Amino acid sequence: MFPMKLKLFEHAYDTPSVQFAIPYNHLFWIVFFCSGNKDIIVYACDCSSEILERAKEFVETSDVASVKNRFFPFYCDFCTTGFPEWLACTYCGGSRPQKQHDCFSDVEEKNRPQLTYLSRESDSSIAGVDFVTLIFTLSAVPLQGMPRALRDCYSVLKPGGLLFFRDYGLYDMTMLQFEPEQRVGFREYMRSDGTRSYFFSIDVVRNLFVDAGFIEVELEYCCVKSVNRRNGKSMQRVWVHGKFKKPL
Repeated sequence: MFPMKLKLFEHAYDTPSVQFAIPYNHLFWIVFFCSGNKDIIVYACDCSSEILERAKEFVETSDVASVKNRFFPFYCDFCTTGFPEWLACTYCGGSRPQKQHDCFSDVEEKNRPQLTYLSRESDSSIAGVDFVTLIFTLSAVPLQGMPRALRDCYSVLKPGGLLFFRDYGLYDMTMLQFEPEQRVGFREYMRSDGTRSYFFSIDVVRNLFVDAGFIEVELEYCCVKSVNRRNGKSMQRVWVHGKFKKPL
């Protein structure tokens, strides 16, 4: 488990009621996370309907009954659209770097979670979230689309909310394994399945987040040597770890 996830747990357990926006590739620790604190609500997105259905089935068959009422999956193509309007922070409309209707895209009604149980004035908005995680997610977004993606994240965070970031760093082993013809841009490569992979430097991450309006709290390289238990192969991993805050 990443040390960053442990820090995330610490933040959540110190908060009476907390809401998260999390990509779906962290389903298993999401369920663990939800089961540890009954006040945590998780909104998880993915661009694959199949993944959403599988995740929903996993949650429904879990032995933690309360998770089902605090885990809301929804469809969102992070590369091409913004977050749905019901996820927007309503406390700080004037402080957004971009107008809300530019940041958010309409989603079909069927993809919207049922929010009637929340103590809100209207079920049309959850008024933002306390935390957002971008863990090995932003690198799959085309470079030119990253600024908008981060503005979207900024717009759904409540004032003082935190964004936790981890992604591929410059000269990670996966970057060195790409063939020259797979390069599609500066530090940007195309995988065999058609997805993109960008490799970040500290300066690029800092500029992206600061330009989106965030305050840098932590930002560093995380170099890890891991061993494949199946074949004993040693792997040199380079990741960029960061924590960013939305101003009060």
